[in-house]
Amino acid sequence: MKRRILGGTGMSVSEYALGTMMFGAMGNTDHDESVRMIHTALDAGINLIDTADVYSGGESEVIVAKALKGRRDDVVLATKFGLAMGEDPNRGGGSARWIRRAVEDSLRRLDTDHVDLYQMHRPDPHTDIDETLGALSDLVRAGKARAIGGSFFSPEEIVEAQWTAERRGHHRFRTEQPPYSILTRGVESRVLPTARRYGMGVLTFGPLNSGWLSGRADPTTGHRGAGAGAKMFDLTQPGVQAKADAVRKLTALAAEAGLPLPHLATAFVRAHPAVTAVLIGPRRPEQLTDLLAAAGAELGDDILDRIDEIVPPGADVNPGDFYIDPTPPITDKRLRRR
Repeated sequence: MKRRILGGTGMSVSEYALGTMMFGAMGNTDHDESVRMIHTALDAGINLIDTADVYSGGESEVIVAKALKGRRDDVVLATKFGLAMGEDPNRGGGSARWIRRAVEDSLRRLDTDHVDLYQMHRPDPHTDIDETLGALSDLVRAGKARAIGGSFFSPEEIVEAQWTAERRGHHRFRTEQPPYSILTRGVESRVLPTARRYGMGVLTFGPLNSGWLSGRADPTTGHRGAGAGAKMFDLTQPGVQAKADAVRKLTALAAEAGLPLPHLATAFVRAHPAVTAVLIGPRRPEQLTDLLAAAGAELGDDILDRIDEIVPPGADVNPGDFYIDPTPPITDKRLRRR
């Protein structure tokens, strides 16, 4: 497993990182099996584990803690805060009040005295970024977080956070975690170049686009085709139909290249020079084994050019893909009405 330096942190991380959203009630409810999967990933050379307080209501963090007993010092441990952890509106967001509570809750569940990377799960339009960065800087100074980062930030929000940190004397975001796959290439136009300009490490999630690039005969079936993400699989929607057409072409290209489709998909994301590590989020052991087998896959310029013909650079095939909308000033009525 190759390593790269995570932005300006100096921390060496594997090109693959293990995302644990699928461990717990949201996916695999078998704690022992989930622990074995984490051990399999570590034994294969993965040293970055990414979780979040909101994953299965904290259950994912508990599972990660079980798996890391005796191995904590060998792992770059990342978690996230900010999404709602209850009905109380103060149990979420980027306020100093919540950050101080959220980090203590995560450290308790993770059974550790610090995390290596503490990430803001989504921007909070209701909280001044100065307030958020001030509270996060306190955590770094207290030794509870080694570095801080963001997730799903727009280019403008990345720049604002960087400028605020510089002008107010705060620790700055060292990483960004955006969605990125062959089918969701919108971040190539501004997010990835902006992160690279500020020397940020980039941890991408969703390389298989919620199963669309998993190689299944019918990617619209499966556990993710219901609930909040159902619109991503509704073939009556033009964007979803366009995605299905692209997947058929990509499947043929993968076969021509002699690669399983998920190997082509993960190798594509890893090939971008701004990407530090690709988060893989398996639910079952066989999914993890298959993805680990793709660690050495490399795509030549000819294959990358063919992918560009199927999905143009900077394009999101289905603009409605994101079940958490990245444009709250447009979609959140509270931000455009008195």
